[in-house]
Amino acid sequence: MDIVLTKVTIPVIGWVSSVLGWIINGIYAVLSAIGLPNIGLAIILFTLVIYLLMTPLQIKQQKFSKLNSVMQPEIQKIQKKYKGKKDQDSMMRQNEEVNAVYQKYGVSPTGSCLQLVVQLPVLIALYQVIYHIPGYITGVRNVFSGLASKIMEIPQYGEIISNFLTDNKINMYGITANTNFNMDTTIDFLYKLTPSQLDAFSNLPQLGDLSELFDSVATQAAHLNNFLTLNISDTPLSIIQSSWAAGSYLMVFAAIMIPVLAWFTQWMNYKLMPQPQTSSDQPSSMEATMRGMNTFMPIMSAIFCFSFPVGIGIYWIVGAVIRCVQQIVINNYMNKIDMEDLVRHNQEKVKKKLEKKGVDPQKINQQARMNVRNIQEPRPNTGTSAADKAANVKKSTDYYKNASASYKPGSLAAKANMVRQFDEKNGKKK
Repeated sequence: MDIVLTKVTIPVIGWVSSVLGWIINGIYAVLSAIGLPNIGLAIILFTLVIYLLMTPLQIKQQKFSKLNSVMQPEIQKIQKKYKGKKDQDSMMRQNEEVNAVYQKYGVSPTGSCLQLVVQLPVLIALYQVIYHIPGYITGVRNVFSGLASKIMEIPQYGEIISNFLTDNKINMYGITANTNFNMDTTIDFLYKLTPSQLDAFSNLPQLGDLSELFDSVATQAAHLNNFLTLNISDTPLSIIQSSWAAGSYLMVFAAIMIPVLAWFTQWMNYKLMPQPQTSSDQPSSMEATMRGMNTFMPIMSAIFCFSFPVGIGIYWIVGAVIRCVQQIVINNYMNKIDMEDLVRHNQEKVKKKLEKKGVDPQKINQQARMNVRNIQEPRPNTGTSAADKAANVKKSTDYYKNASASYKPGSLAAKANMVRQFDEKNGKKK
């Protein structure tokens, strides 16, 4: 699994990244054709397209959440009914009753799992594509490929790059002083350098003959990366430091707004999401954890944005804004949906799927009811201990012994008296 070389090669994530790479490369090509070859603008349009494509999955997930909020009180009643019962029969009865609730509303217990399984690799791949721009946008790669080729002609160029990273204490995602440098990693290295770092690298004595090529690449990169006066390959922290020293306070403000907007837009996104309804005043531990995460994650995003490239911050902000708009539209749509119609629609879908597989839905429901009836009720525990049993036996024995004391043991009269005692003790008449 390699995430160092220009393209991501992690299984599944790498495949999804390739598909997303074709999309962002096409967007950049269109922008170039109309005279707007800008990576920041390409990232915004790319994020918009991907989130629009995922809207149907978002709607399905919201429908399940709406149904789940209605089902939960019923499921909680069942769980309360069997609370503390750990025997197999009770657990089987609980599962049968919970499944009956899901069948009643025409949904699967796995619910939104499919939507999450599809969305998760897409969102991870989306981030990876934006972080490895040269690997997926041909026009950006071409800007650095000529310079990378010339650098590779220099003896021990890999050692030169490694020493530069070490001497200047530069940390890059996927690039370290121990990296085995080739064309891909050299392009990644050049692309991830901030403007000031690229200038410092070009001034190395070993690279003196390439100064003109460095100037040309720096000019093109600045044009491609410039978005609202910010260089998207630079970090807000470095922009703040350099701009403050130069007295450019407007740039300082613009750089600070990246993490601030990242926090605010994601916080708004969490606020707009439907909150789970609880049947009690005290939230469960899971609900409390989710609320804590919804507060904590936007703050962490703002902190990370200071040290991540501006391009990543733009992606987070744009993605959160798009999700907010999506959520408002979806919330309005879900408020207009009649629950009875939604349940009927789901039941019809389940029925058609079963019939397509050659399964009679009525037989499944009848079998489920039969399974519940066939489960044996647990036998009641009499609560009689071994000591109590022994005491009862001794009491009965003493009763017969005391009543037969006046008769000769083993005689016919003694045996007849024992029969009479038994009948009297058990309330029977001879």
